[in-house]
Amino acid sequence: MTLDTIKLANRLSSRMQDALELPNGSRFFRCALQVNPFAYLERFNNKTSFESEAEYNDAIIKACIESGIEVIAVTDHYRVDTSVGLRNAARSAGLHAFIGFEAVTKDGVHFLCLFDPNKDELELERFIGQCGIHDKNQQSPLGDKDCTELLKCAKEWGAVCIAAHVASKGGLLKKLSGQSRVNVWTSSDLLACALPSSVSDAPNEIKPILENKNAAYKRDRPLAVVNASDVSDPSKLKKNSASCFIKMSGISAEAFRQAFLDAKSRIRLHSDPEPTPHSEFVAMTWDGGFLGDAAVHFNANLNVLVGGRGTGKSTLIESLRYVLGLEPLGEEARIVHNGVVKNVLRSGTKVSLLVRSHKLSEHYYLIERSVPNPPVVMNAEGEVLNLSPSEVIPRVGIFGQHEISELAKSPEKCTLLLEGFIERNPSLAARKSEVRGELERSRTRIMEVRREIERLDERLSALPGLEEMQRHFQQAGLEERLREKSQLIREDRLFATVDERLDQYRALQKELAEGLPIDTAFVSGKAVKVLLNSEIFSEIAGNLEVLGGRLEEISDQFGKAIAEADLSIAGTKSIWNERKTRIEETYEKLLRELQKSEIDGAEFIELRQQIEELRPLNEKMQNHTRSLELLEEERRDWLAEWEEIKASEFRQIEKAARRVSQELSDKLQVSVKMAGDLDPLEKLLQEVRGHLDAAMKRLRGFDDLSLREFAETCRAGKDALMERYQFPIGVSERITKAGRDLFMRIEELELPTITEIKLNTAPEGELVSWQSLQALSTGQMATAVLLLLLLDSEAPLVVDQPEDDLDNRFITESVVPIMRQEKCRRQFIFSTHNANIPVLGDAELILGLASTGVASEGRTRISRQHMASIDSEPVRKLVEEILEGGRAAFEIRRSKYGF
Repeated sequence: MTLDTIKLANRLSSRMQDALELPNGSRFFRCALQVNPFAYLERFNNKTSFESEAEYNDAIIKACIESGIEVIAVTDHYRVDTSVGLRNAARSAGLHAFIGFEAVTKDGVHFLCLFDPNKDELELERFIGQCGIHDKNQQSPLGDKDCTELLKCAKEWGAVCIAAHVASKGGLLKKLSGQSRVNVWTSSDLLACALPSSVSDAPNEIKPILENKNAAYKRDRPLAVVNASDVSDPSKLKKNSASCFIKMSGISAEAFRQAFLDAKSRIRLHSDPEPTPHSEFVAMTWDGGFLGDAAVHFNANLNVLVGGRGTGKSTLIESLRYVLGLEPLGEEARIVHNGVVKNVLRSGTKVSLLVRSHKLSEHYYLIERSVPNPPVVMNAEGEVLNLSPSEVIPRVGIFGQHEISELAKSPEKCTLLLEGFIERNPSLAARKSEVRGELERSRTRIMEVRREIERLDERLSALPGLEEMQRHFQQAGLEERLREKSQLIREDRLFATVDERLDQYRALQKELAEGLPIDTAFVSGKAVKVLLNSEIFSEIAGNLEVLGGRLEEISDQFGKAIAEADLSIAGTKSIWNERKTRIEETYEKLLRELQKSEIDGAEFIELRQQIEELRPLNEKMQNHTRSLELLEEERRDWLAEWEEIKASEFRQIEKAARRVSQELSDKLQVSVKMAGDLDPLEKLLQEVRGHLDAAMKRLRGFDDLSLREFAETCRAGKDALMERYQFPIGVSERITKAGRDLFMRIEELELPTITEIKLNTAPEGELVSWQSLQALSTGQMATAVLLLLLLDSEAPLVVDQPEDDLDNRFITESVVPIMRQEKCRRQFIFSTHNANIPVLGDAELILGLASTGVASEGRTRISRQHMASIDSEPVRKLVEEILEGGRAAFEIRRSKYGF
């Protein structure tokens, strides 16, 4: 669903609808910059099927619309009046139309002179007169100025000059030669030239000049190359040679000039790769709080927030983090974030964020969150989805003030930054969670069985003594005289065992009954009606209903069978009870006789009863022992898989580290160490109490610590710990006594990978000098981490005032170049006071924030005129006024870098 469709569907709030109508900076416009008017065709007797100017104009406009051309420049040879008709018709049709003229210098070189769309035609006529052109009857007059003179005049006129068809007849590189050609080509007043194709397809003799590789023609800034061939027939507009893409926030001669000054960022030929679709924030609104009156329409590329202290830049960024439900990685950042939510956004404020996802296909989602509630995700139709924000726009990176430098100090948290380079396998993550759960359950079962074995062992420890006493009674002949009573005790125990054996079947029947009826709602006709093979799944629902009916019958039969067995056994026991009563009477009589002989028969019977109760425990002990063996064998299998999953994930991180090192080979080196962070192990071992410093120091001395080996050594006892790991005796004893549960939890630990980052601190052009993060300044550390973040995934990256922690030289030499390279594949949102980021980074959208009111009544305001790129005069002035260094610093950048 497209954005226009969403607007028409009217599913968005009026606030969000209004936000989408706000300017969102510069974008690529397809431009045809050398369209000839109808009079040109007539004057040069060009063959045409059009009988009138109106017919020709209509055809040109139709061809523009069909080809996606939004901007045209109408040019004729030293004429303006002939172009007015086509210009006006194009504007009426919704196109942006420039008017200008094609100048031919006295040395025969052709230039396109383009002026602002609102430039008066009479003024253009005066400019033509200044070129010595006074006779309009000449077919293609020559001016009285050479190339250098024309370029100087054009600059004074406020025109933008393009060296037309530079490699063809009348072109600068064909018409001129020698030093005169060098002088014109290297003139700072010449900003662009036109080719019909890419530079790589240009003639071999001029290709090095166009590529700025010819030493004689070397320019401080390469000349912009555009596709702008002569168009005198509508069919030519469909050819790539006639047009190119120019990035602008507003259509003006100044926008062209800025584009030509930064051609790498703002000019795209048809031969260049198209921008990569990527996930992005589209628009954002607030209801309530400090930003309650603000709304933002983001650009898909580089967005820069500028403004004084307290204007809401950080609040905007923390709002993005809040609405997406993202937790800060740094502890200090967490405190700041929570403070902004509590004191600036405030309770009851609603943040709304429209996002676009390009996963598989383009989708729009609206994410809303009211303080203090969780986020809600809706689709384009306004339906609430059972999805989290990270599922619709994953791997977003948001970093508050100083958070990057905070992360740079933690090798463990640096590893989290590599996650963005990893395509996680959902099935592997699910399996990891399953294996972790199985390990926890196996530990619980093993400990339960071991406790039961210990309990049985404790009870059975009395059996040898009881049996010894029984032998004394037997030697006295008492057993023979009380044989029937002894047998009765064994029989009574058998009845108890029968009841115990039946209990498992009673539990099975109960479990079966509770699982009925079978749930068929998930394959009901309503649930599967949207599926391709819905009729098949509807049949499955019927199959399940039949199965459910049969299982209910079986459950009933099962229950009846158990009840019948209980009844039969009860009858049998009733007969047995009658016999038992007779034997008990005989037993009582015998006891009285024995008492006369001072023999305690009751003590013997009680002894036999105790022995009969304990003897079945031997079987239970054997069963539990076998069960323990099976559980431990099963656990070993789970542990093997657990280690393989952890190793597999580490290999992914290791691969990501290699990728980063390759892509930033002259700037950054990244390496990782598996299970390098022992803090979770130290925290677990603290349960044994006492000082662990010496023990942990020993463990950290191991290059590759195996938790399974460590746990096995703990089981082996204190001597093994002292020998293998050189632990002090006291620690070894305490750990050994901690027990098996601790040892198993050690096996289940996941020790985080640690990341080591090295930065090349050598100035550009000098031999590399690699320094680890620990040896760098705070600014250099943050620079290294930011370089890594800039390469991360296709998800948006948001950073609040990165220059607070960065080395300024690295911003210019390392950060900005990567940002310019990556912004066509990824959305960036930066808050800054440093002009290098929006100016050298050529931000597509600069948002100027200001504040109104005071204290709790204060609000952020973003004026429409301060929602544009550097080609907008109000934004340019804002940058000069607000960003550090003021106008002087801005002018230095302008002269040095062409801005």
